[in-house]
Amino acid sequence: MNMTRNLFAGVVLSSLLLAGCVSKVTEQSQYSGFLPSYDGLQEVTTPSGAKAMRWMAPGFTPGAYNTVVFKQLELYPAPAPTDRVDLNTLQELQNYTSLSARNVLSQKFLVVPDLKAAPAGSRTLIMRVAITGVSASNEGMKWYEVVPVAAVIGGVSAATGHRDQNTELYLEADIVDARSGLPVVKVVRKVFGEVLKNDSQPITANDFKAAIKGVTDDMSMLIK
Repeated sequence: MNMTRNLFAGVVLSSLLLAGCVSKVTEQSQYSGFLPSYDGLQEVTTPSGAKAMRWMAPGFTPGAYNTVVFKQLELYPAPAPTDRVDLNTLQELQNYTSLSARNVLSQKFLVVPDLKAAPAGSRTLIMRVAITGVSASNEGMKWYEVVPVAAVIGGVSAATGHRDQNTELYLEADIVDARSGLPVVKVVRKVFGEVLKNDSQPITANDFKAAIKGVTDDMSMLIK
């Protein structure tokens, strides 16, 4: 009887854990308010195979522009360092991602720090991007854990903080046509970094550098 009860409990627990697997996109409850509007966002698959929420104005063509106003990513809302993510990590992520984005943009556009620096008569985009969150969450159940007994063990492991954790970087971008003042692209993206061993391991900027390259590679494909 006890074995039957344990097996039943394991099946229920494994079902709950699988249903609660980490979402590949930013949930609406996690939108920061950085974008003026989140209307029209739809889930898309990026060239690198990642998931993102994106809206693009009908007929938008990057090739119609030659200049982009972009200085650096913002940290929005105001940074709130924790024991696992200190201010230095946030600033390093801000600087590294800003440089990576600027390098990609400069392959196709003249990149200027503000609208005043844009050449007269240029077709200009204004790009605002923010890091809106850095966190870690328990990994979803692995296939070999979806066995009643293993599921129970896996559940106990997660409850005691020993389950591997995904690192997550949240980005939001708003791109506007400088002439009309109207948005042309909106993006909300959750970026997955390195997997941590437990919920006490600090999160570092290095955990996201490979993932950030994936983001900038996708950006490069978008602006071609």
